[in-house]
Amino acid sequence: MAASPINQEVSRWETKLESQSANDFQRLYDALQYHTVNRLNENPKSEWFRILDDLLFHSHAYLQGSALQKEARERLIAQGRIFLPSINSIEDMQRLTIEQSSFISVQEMAKGRLYALAQGGVAGTGGVLLLGTDFPLQVLMNLRLVQLIAMGFGREIRRPTEMMLSLKVFQAAILPKRMQWEAWQNLLSETKSAADYMYQGNDELVDENWLQQPIKQVVKSLLILTARRKVVQGVPLLGIAAGAAWNYRLARRVGEFSLRYYQKRCIV
Repeated sequence: MAASPINQEVSRWETKLESQSANDFQRLYDALQYHTVNRLNENPKSEWFRILDDLLFHSHAYLQGSALQKEARERLIAQGRIFLPSINSIEDMQRLTIEQSSFISVQEMAKGRLYALAQGGVAGTGGVLLLGTDFPLQVLMNLRLVQLIAMGFGREIRRPTEMMLSLKVFQAAILPKRMQWEAWQNLLSETKSAADYMYQGNDELVDENWLQQPIKQVVKSLLILTARRKVVQGVPLLGIAAGAAWNYRLARRVGEFSLRYYQKRCIV
């Protein structure tokens, strides 16, 4: 029997992901960052990583308790009923076909990219307050996007195992592409060994590699502050365009990685 189109898409995506490799400049950058981070005292470094882990866990809990996410759950279930009227819960959506779940999730991805585009454009105006809240908002928006895609495939992320796996997906999705293949393999391995309810694997999320995204955020903020001086009729168009494009690309990368992961779980 021939593989379905989605199976083929996932396979091609994995092949492309595996082929990503660092160039000489990126390898030098990775080595310098690794050397710099490892020169830090181990106790403060571990404590800092733990605090960032806690912030991600609290962000997940905040989103799950928000009215916005509760409305999203109801919307997803209503969309699932279009295909299968007997659906009454998120877990019931596992009875949908992979094509149907993918369709629902792709709609959420499109919305997520538009929200990121708008939020990035606002941050790109260059206001200090807006730039200061840009990265936390990106974390919340993209973490929420992972959650919506997970629920689109019937994964109840209020369960400890699914909660942890969704956080692992988010963590892997924002890594530089040259680091994602290893993270992808580790994620699939953890998924296979995960228990039905309680998560028993490694619950650490933040490490030296994950820090590359906050470092990029600092660079982005500096570029926007510089571009703010170049205005057209009082509007910093270059900064707005840069902020919107940057956040859009991140949302697209997170969305695609998450979609492929939950599709892969339906296949294997």
